[in-house]
Amino acid sequence: MEQFTHAILSASYLGIFLVVFAETGLLLGAALPGDSLLILAGIAAASGQLSLGGVIGVVIAGAILGSLVGYLLGRRFGPAIFSRQNSRLFKPEYRERAEEFFARQGPASVMLARFMPFVRAVVPTVAGVSNMPFGLYAVYSVLGAVLWGAGLPALAYFFGQRIPGLDHYVLLIVAAVLVLSVLPLLVKAVQARR
Repeated sequence: MEQFTHAILSASYLGIFLVVFAETGLLLGAALPGDSLLILAGIAAASGQLSLGGVIGVVIAGAILGSLVGYLLGRRFGPAIFSRQNSRLFKPEYRERAEEFFARQGPASVMLARFMPFVRAVVPTVAGVSNMPFGLYAVYSVLGAVLWGAGLPALAYFFGQRIPGLDHYVLLIVAAVLVLSVLPLLVKAVQARR
């Protein structure tokens, strides 16, 4: 994974934009290393290899455009895909559950999903499939994109400037971010089982 993120960084801003766009706009992008890329880009900016403003700009742009494309794809193709009775992956009851989830959790879940790996790749499409109003979706999606797209690289930049050799610990940092991101989901799952 670290080699992949280094390759993307060598492609600079376009590479960062494309990975963030794909991760947030295409369901297949769920396997891409969004958080680790943002952390690595922030550390690269701290060492002078990239501009922090440039990193934040392309991350926010990629996140907004990707999530809007994901939403529109879900809105356009989701109903037909989820109406197939014999589908194992896209069952009609999954769509109903998604609609119930957004009705229960509210639109703020779109913003919060941005901070959860894998979830952020699915939420735009699911929001489109479940017919969340576009304006409402767009507001919370943009808020999440700005908070995530500016926050994570800026945090990595801040620590990258203050801790020498931080770039040697990227995998450990990414693992910690993943654990902290998934922890709320695990807590909710355990609470739901009780």
